Amino acid sequence: MKLVTSGLLASMALLTTACAPTVKIEPPDKPIVINLNVKIEHEIRIKVDKELDALLSDEQLF
Repeated sequence: MKLVTSGLLASMALLTTACAPTVKIEPPDKPIVINLNVKIEHEIRIKVDKELDALLSDEQLF
């Protein structure tokens, strides 16, 4: 019985080490190209006091 148990343990150890994953890191064949086609739009809003707004609109009449 000991021989069977030790044989099973040895075979299980071989099976688990055979399934160990490996990782390979290789550089790509072609260069990496990053396209940065970005359109930036912005809007600036200025809040003006009502009195100042009225003053500016009066000056435009002249």
